[in-house]
Amino acid sequence: MLDKSDELRDRVEARKHELLAKYNELKADSRKEAAAARTRLKARLDEIEGHLKADWAKLSDDVRTKLNSWLERKD
Repeated sequence: MLDKSDELRDRVEARKHELLAKYNELKADSRKEAAAARTRLKARLDEIEGHLKADWAKLSDDVRTKLNSWLERKD
């Protein structure tokens, strides 16, 4: 059975891979709108990497809250 930390890690990793796939698709698109979307996706990916500097076992409640908020965003 997964504990909350494992579940959060799995959800974050799944979302991160989803965003990376979208980012890679947009890299092939030369339209101005695609470039803007790439920039937004890159910022989201950079944001999550910033939150994940610590080991999963050492995440504070504040970081867990930020990760859950990141997962809830749909942009």
